[in-house]
Amino acid sequence: MNDNATPTRCPVAFDIAVPDSGYRWWYLDGVSHDGDYGIVIIAFVGSVFSPYYYRARQNGPTPADNYSSINVCLYRPGGDRWAMTERSRTALVRDPRSFRLARSRLAWERDRFVADLRERSAPFGRRINGRVELIPRTLNEESYPLDAGGLHTWHPIAPLADIRVEFEHPGLSWQGHGYFDMNYGSRMLELDFTTWDWSRSAERDSTSIFYVARSVLGDERHLGLRFLVDGSRSKLDVPPPQALPKSGWQVARQPAFTEPVTLARVLEDTPFYTRSLLADSAGGLHVHESLDMRRFKTAWVRTLLPFRMPRIA
Repeated sequence: MNDNATPTRCPVAFDIAVPDSGYRWWYLDGVSHDGDYGIVIIAFVGSVFSPYYYRARQNGPTPADNYSSINVCLYRPGGDRWAMTERSRTALVRDPRSFRLARSRLAWERDRFVADLRERSAPFGRRINGRVELIPRTLNEESYPLDAGGLHTWHPIAPLADIRVEFEHPGLSWQGHGYFDMNYGSRMLELDFTTWDWSRSAERDSTSIFYVARSVLGDERHLGLRFLVDGSRSKLDVPPPQALPKSGWQVARQPAFTEPVTLARVLEDTPFYTRSLLADSAGGLHVHESLDMRRFKTAWVRTLLPFRMPRIA
């Protein structure tokens, strides 16, 4: 890793206002060089998958910052860990360079994104204590609308990055390639989307990203982008979706790739969401996610969520 090659400016304002009944999230993922370890961190203001926020919005405009959470997913040999505790605005502190929720803090320090995490896993309450550093190899200032009305936006902030992961609980240490983005919207996802598929592929000096968002009106938004380490970017044609096996909960996986891929590892399998590692013929690994908001809207799914997503008011 070349720490001196990355810019020193802060590319994200953590204190930006979130409208009532809207959302903003910051997403990080990373995969170790050998593919054995992975991590996902998502910080939410207006937690879009919260059953508590969903219920509150049915009564009218609802302050987003009263439904905040940090989702931490650790993928490792011997057992994964997962945490997502929702908290009220009394536990949230934000300024332009940092986001603190209870005992966990995310920040932009010097030339990198840093996460100091103090969480408890669900459902067994095991500790998740550690530090993550994501060092961008390139930064991107452009945002992209995900719908025709511009109500939902995606901003890949650091599409190509190196990552360092050090945890005391559970004990682990690794390095690999990473990614950091932000999504935001003025209203909830289930009002405008049925499903979407997102994937990123990390090459030596570039990353390719495909985003297919399907609206409730039946149209689709296709985004294909390639970011290079020199700061340049280009548009890519989005290839037809490949039909991979559905998840255990029967969520469709429809990744867009130019070459055949296979399912290498299931990272998350939930009633409305799946995250996977896909492998190509050359052994390259790709992160892929599928989301089904039609499932999220069903009462039975929202009844299950509190078991994995507790709330502390």
